[in-house]
Amino acid sequence: MFIKYLNLVLTGTLLLASFYFPAEGFSPNQARYIQAPDSSRFTAMTLAQGLDEPMEMAILPNLNVVIVERKGGVRLYDAQEKQLKTLAHLNVFSGIEDGLLGVAIDPDFRNNGWIYFFYGVGGEKAVTRLSRMELRGDQLMQSTEKVLLEFPTQRKYCCHSAGYLTFDVKGNLYISTGDNTNAEETEGYTPVDERPGRELADDQATAANSNDLRGKILRIRPTADGATAPYTIPDGNLFPKDGSRGRPEIYIMGSRNPFRVSVDPKNQYVYWGDVGPDTKVPSAEGGVMSFDEINQARKPGFYGWPYFLGNNEAFPKYDFAQKKEGPRKDPLRPINDSPNNTGTRELPPAQPPLIWYAKGESRQFPLVGKGGASAMAGPVYYSDLYPNAPYKLPAYYHGKLFIYDWIRKWMMAVTLDENGNYAGMEPFLPHLKVVAPMDMQIAPDGAMYLLAYGTNWFAKSADAGLIRVEYSEGNRNPQASIKASQLYGAAPLTVTLSGAESKDSDPRDQLGFEWTIGTKKIKGKEVKHTFTKPGVYNVALTAADQHGGKGVTTVQVKVGNTPPVARISTTGNRSFYWDNSSLDYQVTIKDPEDGKIDPARASVTFNYLPFGKDLAGAITSGSHGNLRYAEAEKLYASLDCRACHALDTKSIGPSLKEIALRYRGKAGAVETLADKVIKGGSGNWGAYAMSPHPDLSATDSKTLVSYILSLDEKPASLPMSGQIRLTEHLGKSTTGAYVLLAGYEDKGANGIEPLRTRAQIVLRHPKVELEDFDEGNVGVVIATEMTGFISYIRRVTHNRYVKLNQIDLSNIGSIRFRVLEHGVGGRLEVHLDQPEGPLVGSVSIPAGNASDFTSGWKEILAPIKRTAGEHDVYFTFKSTAGAQKEMFFLDWMYFQQD
Repeated sequence: MFIKYLNLVLTGTLLLASFYFPAEGFSPNQARYIQAPDSSRFTAMTLAQGLDEPMEMAILPNLNVVIVERKGGVRLYDAQEKQLKTLAHLNVFSGIEDGLLGVAIDPDFRNNGWIYFFYGVGGEKAVTRLSRMELRGDQLMQSTEKVLLEFPTQRKYCCHSAGYLTFDVKGNLYISTGDNTNAEETEGYTPVDERPGRELADDQATAANSNDLRGKILRIRPTADGATAPYTIPDGNLFPKDGSRGRPEIYIMGSRNPFRVSVDPKNQYVYWGDVGPDTKVPSAEGGVMSFDEINQARKPGFYGWPYFLGNNEAFPKYDFAQKKEGPRKDPLRPINDSPNNTGTRELPPAQPPLIWYAKGESRQFPLVGKGGASAMAGPVYYSDLYPNAPYKLPAYYHGKLFIYDWIRKWMMAVTLDENGNYAGMEPFLPHLKVVAPMDMQIAPDGAMYLLAYGTNWFAKSADAGLIRVEYSEGNRNPQASIKASQLYGAAPLTVTLSGAESKDSDPRDQLGFEWTIGTKKIKGKEVKHTFTKPGVYNVALTAADQHGGKGVTTVQVKVGNTPPVARISTTGNRSFYWDNSSLDYQVTIKDPEDGKIDPARASVTFNYLPFGKDLAGAITSGSHGNLRYAEAEKLYASLDCRACHALDTKSIGPSLKEIALRYRGKAGAVETLADKVIKGGSGNWGAYAMSPHPDLSATDSKTLVSYILSLDEKPASLPMSGQIRLTEHLGKSTTGAYVLLAGYEDKGANGIEPLRTRAQIVLRHPKVELEDFDEGNVGVVIATEMTGFISYIRRVTHNRYVKLNQIDLSNIGSIRFRVLEHGVGGRLEVHLDQPEGPLVGSVSIPAGNASDFTSGWKEILAPIKRTAGEHDVYFTFKSTAGAQKEMFFLDWMYFQQD
């Protein structure tokens, strides 16, 4: 035994904790008494970005990583060169949820170079294939492909393909397969439709069919080249090797979408996440039976689908012809009596999951949260299996199972007791914020690798990438950070790259910097590099301290297409509007590659937005051109809607544009759909149920629906120049603003995707509450009954200031202030760009002891020198009566025209 010291994070406070534990070989039960490690000892490094729907990774012995992308891309992250390469693009069927789904390397990869792929074969024949090829260095030898297994699928209905590959320590290969059944027309039940012609909507023909390989986890042992069969059946699968009761490859059956699988390296328990349905069947636990599951299989078995879910709760056997519920199956003796079943009628007893949770809050597992879900299982970690690994996880995680959720974006460490039973869970690296975690594996050097699917669904994402997490017991690794002067441009493109924002949690460490650009390595905190040819370049930065700690991050520089530039000019003020005024404007757009600007690719819109203080965020989120719904677009992005709906392509549910088209012009559509968003339901687009959102307010739901229905509208574009009367604000609150927005998307060039630009003029009311300053060192008093319901600023003393960012003082002749003479008095000065910058105005405010917050306020006027352009405007306070004495209180100011 020895003493170990760690920093313990407890309710936001760092504590130093001491504790005992054995050096190696301790049990998971003992590990429970070790304190959680300090999160600052984990270093997350983004190794690659810009992937196109990454699905699974295979970590090679040299720490290179092979990544498969759903549409067929096979990518290689080269750990030495710190570059992302393309090995191949396989011909795959990538409709519905199919595609290139799985990859794994052979246990003897060092000697044979074998790598396995699982994919839907492109072409007319609807089959899914498991094959093997040779990987020699960074060359994937497609000519060596050997097909190990193929089975037929249906490609008419969505969904569920699964497709994960993993080996156990005995050399057995596990393959997860989805049920591949019509999940859309279930009428709120499970897909057990036995009507003639509805075979593709009956999961009893796949997941519960012992003679079908779908809805399963298969276990086989690949054989060497030249063997009589491409694989053999290991001892101990679910059915006999002779096939008398079912396919001998089956290890687990009764799965819906067993998306991610891991095998405990010590006891061979199999873990997987099974993505659950949306049903309307009430659950004994409250809510409905729409559970996602984390399963543990200690031996082969039947895991319930489509008859049981959650804690082995039984679904009623729904009669789709008679539209009524029938009896429920017995989990101890389930019978598959469907006419579409070609396998054994008597199934093994149904096994309950280790963890299960629905869309609402879970009483059993409260940390999982609520909302849409997609449960996944990661590895079980054992510290003693990495005796000399430099980056192995701390002993605290010994014997713990890692799980994660793709939609909810959390990762958890699950504690198992000495018998392998669930004992608890806790968040794992909650600060990391992985965008849709898709895969999790532990490398030979002990580091954890994460694959992030990214923000965009069914599309390429800038934040889809490969992340490496290292744990440092002593010296902590730096956190590398890259700031680039530009990421797009025409060749030749000179880019300034800075690592100055990199950090190290050890305060005395000194950092050195090395940049990797292709085969070139450059040292320095800040460097310049010229990219001479068009292409996509991965730039990696390694920040290293003097003790050998390293952090890595990457960005992509895309050369060949210059971002377009849009400008809006006006002779008026660019910050404020006034009654009975107008805005003249002229839009100019330039793009070197496009040359002559295509008006059809440009848009000019003008809106009045009542968004108040969050106006800037609303503007930047309005990516589809209609700023009236910018706030709703932000709300949509924060919910789980994208799990089933894409913008303009069909997913599990209809696209947003399909919904907008169907309900165009229909009276009461907003109210009807808003109610459905909150309550959930099915029937309008097939029977695939939509999850309820009971925590969404009626107002927010209507806003969300209005945004979706607006997608059928094309905002009318204004001319490139004109004059607009400003009248919509009349009679309304002073918190609104006018926004003139000019946008343009170029055509793309030299293999680089089309780029967008936008310019804007935002005009707000000339009355500005002082407490809404952008920066300052004064105090703010919030409105209460004591203050006459007035908010104002106080602690106005000598040399303090408040600042407003980028204010246009053109045509401003004076600023009127509402002041309470309460203090020693002094001068209020108006400066440009700095607290003591050019002085453009001032006003003296007398001393006083006014305390009547209702009637004691006065208005004073500060003349302003004629000033052109936008500036940061500082309001600086000067007093001769003492540096710490209160001068006066300020409520608001009003910018007045000449």
